[in-house]
Amino acid sequence: MHYYTLGDIPQKRHTQFRQPNGSLYHEELFSTIGFDDMYSLLYHVNAPTQIKQVGEPFSVAPKLVSDKQLKHRSLKGFGIHPEDDYIKSRKPVLVNNDCKIVLSAPKKSMTDYFFKNADADEVIFIHEGTGVLKTMYGNIPFEYGDYLVIPRGTIYQLIFNDENNRLFIVESSSPIVTPKRYRGQFGQLLEHSPFCERDIRKPQDLETHDEQGDFKFYIKKEDIIYPYTYLNHPFDLIGWDGYCYPYAFSIHNFEPITGRVHQPPPVHQTFAARGFVICSFCPRLYDYHPQAIPAPYNHSNIDSDEVLYYVDGDFMSRKHVERGMITLHPGGIPHGPHPGTVEKSIGKKATHELAVMVDTFKPLKLTEHTVGIEDPTYYQSWLS
Repeated sequence: MHYYTLGDIPQKRHTQFRQPNGSLYHEELFSTIGFDDMYSLLYHVNAPTQIKQVGEPFSVAPKLVSDKQLKHRSLKGFGIHPEDDYIKSRKPVLVNNDCKIVLSAPKKSMTDYFFKNADADEVIFIHEGTGVLKTMYGNIPFEYGDYLVIPRGTIYQLIFNDENNRLFIVESSSPIVTPKRYRGQFGQLLEHSPFCERDIRKPQDLETHDEQGDFKFYIKKEDIIYPYTYLNHPFDLIGWDGYCYPYAFSIHNFEPITGRVHQPPPVHQTFAARGFVICSFCPRLYDYHPQAIPAPYNHSNIDSDEVLYYVDGDFMSRKHVERGMITLHPGGIPHGPHPGTVEKSIGKKATHELAVMVDTFKPLKLTEHTVGIEDPTYYQSWLS
């Protein structure tokens, strides 16, 4: 990310900055990787440290299922049933030490508590639903196709406009960043990047809540949820500046990179992290070599597991695709287009597919939430 500021801040950091009543604002350094990476400086009306009560913690650790078969899998993501509560609605389906892939269908807004993921950065893809992401940094409206990128430790609420919401969430144990090859030495997105800073929507409408009461928090740390009650409203910032803050990016603003012949999946990369990448497959023109084959070639992915979340549109290399479907093509065995789709793709000029891909470099494990939503015959779908 790049430098951004919102609200009122002092001329120099770590110096006196006083409220109209003469008392000091409470400065907070919000940093990642200790003091060695991106950070922001936040200025609170009230101290952010005043805890009134600590509740009984409870586990949200994924429960793994023992299935040692090495095979291609397909999950019906919309088979995850909606839940009223946002935290209860989060169902991890594929996990390893670097990331968790979570499906969520919350019906209710987070109006009576705040959430903080102290374990992981989060990328929340909005498949269905509209609303506002409220944070201490300000507000970010969201809609279909938005990625919400939320740094770990960010206190937030999701306020939905109705009950019909479907979210595809990736939790990352390392910071989520833009791909290094698209950034210059000072962090600017370069000319060959498929998106630029103008496409990134930063927090706006900073709301300063100078309120005291019983403010309920749920803090996630090492897969345990810790209920806290704080004295002061967390969204009491008068201003902030820095490089560490949540933002939104719409998949519809990703500009696909095309070529005369079929381009490999890295051209679709949107985000990077330690141990995995996130890619966006968007409507685009097909390859324009006179002998081009638009359908992807068979791929023996020895080093990575490939997860594809189908959002909308037509997928020329796959049969029987449904909205919200997840395919897992594990490292170690080849995968490729379904029979007949290669020949069928020849001569086609464009695709209207929309999908999110997560490629991990460590094997993903199934959880209890995959039971009942998996198509057990998917691995045989290349036979006919």
